[in-house]
Amino acid sequence: MATQAPFPVNGELTAVAVSYRNRALIADLVLPRVPVMQSEFKYMKYDKDSGFTIPDTKIGRKSEANIVETGGVEVTDSTVDYALKDVVPMTDLANAPDGYDPKARATEFTTNLLDLAREVRAANLVFSTAQYGTANKVTLSGTSQWSDTTSDPIGAILGAMDSMLLRPTVLTLGGAVWTKLRTHPKVVAAVLGNSGTSGAVSREALAEVLELDDILVGQSFVNTAAKGATAAFSQCWGKHAALLYRDTLAGNEGTTFGFTASFMGREVRDWFNPELGRSGADVVQVADSVKEIVSANDLGYLFANAVA
Repeated sequence: MATQAPFPVNGELTAVAVSYRNRALIADLVLPRVPVMQSEFKYMKYDKDSGFTIPDTKIGRKSEANIVETGGVEVTDSTVDYALKDVVPMTDLANAPDGYDPKARATEFTTNLLDLAREVRAANLVFSTAQYGTANKVTLSGTSQWSDTTSDPIGAILGAMDSMLLRPTVLTLGGAVWTKLRTHPKVVAAVLGNSGTSGAVSREALAEVLELDDILVGQSFVNTAAKGATAAFSQCWGKHAALLYRDTLAGNEGTTFGFTASFMGREVRDWFNPELGRSGADVVQVADSVKEIVSANDLGYLFANAVA
């Protein structure tokens, strides 16, 4: 496989980019990364009927058993290349105090922006109403929204869970939704066993009550204003929530709501550009080749506008 010469991969900076994680970002948890061998890859989009329709299982004394076949369609897709770069002047390197690495800092900053863009893509995909069938989504309004103290979030969540073909393993929601959910009187009363008039529940405690593996809360913000305009910040995961069946071991052929195909992994390249700055500059580029996929739409349930 050809490399992108003449700019070799920097192993040390790649390690920084791989290890650096913004704790507010949850895209890798919601749509786990699955390595693929080539940019173009295939995955199975399964037919839900085949796994729940019982064929004739009887067999005669000398007859053959009925043949069954896994229902599904093999889909071909490809990863998309994403990259950002930062410039570190030689004067910055010369003036850096002990213990401070300008190139490592540039790598972290660039990685954060690259991951933030992925976070927005993942949120837009997972919270898109187009990804869910009619029976697997609801738009809340008025007194049914979880920001209304008379609503019944736990009842709504349990009802949705019972309607799904496979019981979900995670609840994904935005930070604004989590704030209202964890302080909702009926949630507090159910989890803490008090009157519900005060207190807040933890993700672990509510996940235990709902019998979920985890509750994933997206807390990152993004500036949606055009460059040069006054900043306008909004939460990446907005005011929605989704129950998902997530199997981190499913890969791109198993049964899971979605995954992220990852080709070659994240990498950092650097090179010297003599034309930049007073004495030239090092250019640091962070790259990632990924594609966010919803592979089993029926394994999710969306609460659109979960809070006002």
